[in-house]
Amino acid sequence: MTPTLSGERYDLAVVGGGVHGATVALFCARAGLRTILFERGSLCREASGVNAGTLTMQMTRVALIPYALQAHAMWASAPEWLGHDVGVVVCDGLSLAFTEGEAELLTYRAGRRREAGAPIDLVGPARALEIEPGLSDRVLVAGHCKVDGFANAYLTGLAYRAALIEAGVTLCEQAPVAGVVPDGGGYELDTAAGTVRARRLVLAGGVWLEEMAAWLGLRLPIKVLINQLAVTERIAPVMRTVVGIASGLLSLKQYPHGTVVIGGGWQGRGDRQQGGVELVPDSLIGNMRLACHAIPALRRSRLARAWAGLEAETRDALPAAGPIPGFPDAWICGSVHSGYTSGPFIAKRLADRILERGDPDPLFPIDRLLAPDAGAADPAPVAEAPLS
Repeated sequence: MTPTLSGERYDLAVVGGGVHGATVALFCARAGLRTILFERGSLCREASGVNAGTLTMQMTRVALIPYALQAHAMWASAPEWLGHDVGVVVCDGLSLAFTEGEAELLTYRAGRRREAGAPIDLVGPARALEIEPGLSDRVLVAGHCKVDGFANAYLTGLAYRAALIEAGVTLCEQAPVAGVVPDGGGYELDTAAGTVRARRLVLAGGVWLEEMAAWLGLRLPIKVLINQLAVTERIAPVMRTVVGIASGLLSLKQYPHGTVVIGGGWQGRGDRQQGGVELVPDSLIGNMRLACHAIPALRRSRLARAWAGLEAETRDALPAAGPIPGFPDAWICGSVHSGYTSGPFIAKRLADRILERGDPDPLFPIDRLLAPDAGAADPAPVAEAPLS
């Protein structure tokens, strides 16, 4: 049941209970801020709970590699800092090329990421088969990264919920926020739990950041991706690495209990209001064929279920993370493409900024993404980030 909190005052209010919002709330509460977190549904069960859980450098934007490396270490040590297990498996990762065009793309992107610090090497088909014996024999070249792995998205929500409660965060699930207004040195939040006031504010709503920014009169365009995913029944081991392809249209990993999660950004139908509501059969078939092409033993498996999950993306595919221009003590954190990998570290750095500790970090301020004024007909153009 949602508590009644009208008239309560907090040091920090966080709106959005995914990995970003939960991480910010956790570190700020542990530092002594009286913190409240609002989530319209259940904690980490929207975009943060319906993704494939992949932790990879090979599909991470170049500018995010330093953050992703730090975040990967956080995921791997989750029982130490979070206090609870999130089912992380650290393993090798392979990004495959089956055609000359894919090989050229893979070589370029692996080089860019390696320059940014990612430990990615190019290997030939024989070495790729040594790393992953389940691979197809049609691989021309592969990117190999030892800093890879995956987490269990369902366990992540359970772990964060326990950690937040232990840290003393007032956790309001099933409590949507209808609006936020500045209120004399703080912010007033209109919520399902009543009117709450907070000295500091963090908007961490992922695909809903566009609507949240509008509460403050800002236009922050956020693209909504409706990614299809599928999972097999439990099967005997067929792979021991995380496998993708150069184009980014495949993500494969087998969990310890035997199921294989298949993704790759094939689009379903839905929107931010309804979520993922419909699968596209041709896309599902294409994704499965690609998975079986990469790991032939998957042809003997059966799908248990498939679903569509949301992913947020800014116009330049880099995060919205930093102060909100014109609003003191208000910040945004979210909309990180492939954000499950780098999310915890970006959110921790924002918490450090809020707490005014550690070295200043530029993060990814949203000034570059905003329309020139709230009444503009179209957002100001922003240069696209390279796909690498």
